Amino acid sequence: MGWWLLALGWIDIRCWQLPDALTLPLVIAGLGAAAAFDPEQLTDRAIGAALGYLGLRAIAELYRVLRRRDGLGQGDAKLLAASGAWVGMSALPQVILAAALSALAAAVCLRLAGVRLSAHSALPFGPFLALATWLLWLCGPFPI
Repeated sequence: MGWWLLALGWIDIRCWQLPDALTLPLVIAGLGAAAAFDPEQLTDRAIGAALGYLGLRAIAELYRVLRRRDGLGQGDAKLLAASGAWVGMSALPQVILAAALSALAAAVCLRLAGVRLSAHSALPFGPFLALATWLLWLCGPFPI
């Protein structure tokens, strides 16, 4: 899974896309791993996948309505669905928090490096979602 997430993050950095051919099989692989190795968690993982997708799609739609432009792509929502399939429903808030904090840290580093940032500046969110998913999958969710 780590190599898969690395590939997705790299593709998003280079092309601003998270291809369905990689995100959707990652959802299926996460649910398959849960079914094979931890069947009692399958429902939680399936709900996590659904909530991850629907939650980020709702945020993207709200952003579009408020700002009249796209802020998140559908690939980000599919990647969060994959995260839910791998780490479960209860870890999704931690994935989002870790991804947002690491994206904010990247923006601060860019600014310190002299890159001008404005309200119209953008960063691909996929690499940060991938990093957060990988770390939470390795370490497990932390109590809030």
